[in-house]
Amino acid sequence: MSDFPMTWQLGDRSVNRVGYGAMQLAGPGVFGPPRDRDQAIAVLREAVASGVNHIDTCDYYGPHVVNQIIREALYPYPGDLMLVTKVGAKRDEAGAWLPAFTPDEIEAAVHDNLRNLGLEVIHAVNLRVMGDGGHGLSEGTIAPQFERLARLREQGLIRHLGISNATATQIEEARGIAPVVCVQNHYNLAHRDDDAVIDSLAEARIAYVPFFPLGGFSPLQSGTLDTVAQQLGATPMQVALAWLLQRSPNILLIPGTSSLGHLRENLAVRELVLPDDAVATLNGIAG
Repeated sequence: MSDFPMTWQLGDRSVNRVGYGAMQLAGPGVFGPPRDRDQAIAVLREAVASGVNHIDTCDYYGPHVVNQIIREALYPYPGDLMLVTKVGAKRDEAGAWLPAFTPDEIEAAVHDNLRNLGLEVIHAVNLRVMGDGGHGLSEGTIAPQFERLARLREQGLIRHLGISNATATQIEEARGIAPVVCVQNHYNLAHRDDDAVIDSLAEARIAYVPFFPLGGFSPLQSGTLDTVAQQLGATPMQVALAWLLQRSPNILLIPGTSSLGHLRENLAVRELVLPDDAVATLNGIAG
C-alpha cells in the first residue's frame, strides 16, 4: 500500500484520491451512445464496488448520454459517492465542442445535469472555461458565470463549486465570489505549468484534478516514461498516474475508460509506489 495519503477532502466529504472520469463512456469522439452500453454500466458498477467515490462527468458528454448511463448504473446512489459535473460548453449536431457560457446557459446546464443524473442537489459543479481552441487557456473575467453558480448554490441546487481550464487569476477571482473546493486543469508529467497553482491550492486545502494525464508528450518524453514503466513492471499510464499521486496530496485522479481491464489497471495505481530514482527521472521529463 502507498505511504502517501490516499484520501483528500472534496468539499464536505473525504474522497478516495483515485476516482473515475466518465467521458469515455460515450461513443467515439465523446459523442452519441457507447458501442456497448452494458459494458459501460459494468465499468461504473465495478468502479464503485472497488472503492471509487468520486466520479467526474458532465451533461455535454454524449450529450446527455453519459449522465443517463450513470443514473441507470448507480441510482439510487451510494451515500458516499460524490458526483462532480461541469458546465460552460455544449455540442452541436456534428459533435463539435462549443461555448455555452452565458449565465443563463450556465443555469440551464445545471438543471440538465440535475435531471439526467436524477439528483435534487449536485455535489459539485465546475465552471468550464472555454479557452483558445477549447482546451487552451485564455484570460478574461468569469464573474458573471461564477456569480450565477454561486446563486444556485445559495438556492440549494449545488453543494460545492469548482473551476476548470482556468488561469491563476481566474481561480482567485472565483474564490473571491464563493468557496472553491476543486480546480480541474491540464497537468501531467510533461505539462507542468500549474506547479505553483497546485502548491498554493494544497496550502488552502483545495483539491486539484488534472486532466489529460498523458496529453502533449513528445516522443522523447514518452520513451522515458516507457523505460521507467518497463523497469517497474507497470504500464506507462500507471506510472504517470502514480507520479501524480506522489506529486501532491491534494491531487485527485479521474482516469477514464470504457474497459473493465483498463479500469482495473488504473485502480491498481493505489498500490504502486515509485522509488526516488524513478521520480527523479520522471521529473526530468518536463523542461
